[in-house]
Amino acid sequence: MLQHSIVRAINGPESMIENPKILPKVDRLSAFFDTFELEASLEPPRASDGQARLFVIGEPGGRAERIILCLRGDTTPESPALVTATVDFEGAHNPLLNALPDQVLVEISDIPTLRDTTAAFLAEALESRCGRSAALNRLCEVMVLLILRTAIDRGATGPGLLAGLSHSSLHRTLVAMHDAPTRAWNIEDLAAMAGMSRSHFMALFREVVGTTPQAYLTGWRLTVARRKLTKGAKVKAVARQVGFGSAAAFSRAYFRKFGHWPSVRS
Repeated sequence: MLQHSIVRAINGPESMIENPKILPKVDRLSAFFDTFELEASLEPPRASDGQARLFVIGEPGGRAERIILCLRGDTTPESPALVTATVDFEGAHNPLLNALPDQVLVEISDIPTLRDTTAAFLAEALESRCGRSAALNRLCEVMVLLILRTAIDRGATGPGLLAGLSHSSLHRTLVAMHDAPTRAWNIEDLAAMAGMSRSHFMALFREVVGTTPQAYLTGWRLTVARRKLTKGAKVKAVARQVGFGSAAAFSRAYFRKFGHWPSVRS
């Protein structure tokens, strides 16, 4: 999958090398790019369409200086925008975007990869060349990925998914659940993965993430299930694919979370 390959390529080969003395790095973003589709457009934004805005800020005729990812609201930056893109990363259903603040600002000079990618994005945006739309989507995908990585590195001021992904130990358990939602995870396995006792893990997880590990796992399973249903998968097949023992149990959990019964194109 191209999105997954982009994430792996940016993280570098060291993320896939195991060291017997050092825990291997885990990828905190791939599951979101695998589950949710990202599209970028330079079409003028429509009021209250609910989509995110990506502003590339800089002096007219000069280099890009910063990027603002505006996830909620129709805020227009005070500084001039060289390019404004509408970004659809399924924010209404994407738990990572819902965990982020309304705006994320990143200084381009702080991240060389972002500086180079933004320069290529601007070149494509300001010229009408063949394959322009595909190029903009791919480049914007990398830009958003780098911005999300920065947001995770910064951490969060309150409990939630962002705080969990930022935590030095708990993020491993979240990534494990994201990558293998069908596995029958138990508290002992997750606690061991975090290097903690069962009681310490349970208390810390609730404090940092704001819910229990099992409740979080169920929520993630249902989020993945909804994506599969919108793509035309059958309810019984989806129930099995996301780790539920029966379609009936899946349907009840789905109704409790979303307020309606699961169906194709749900």
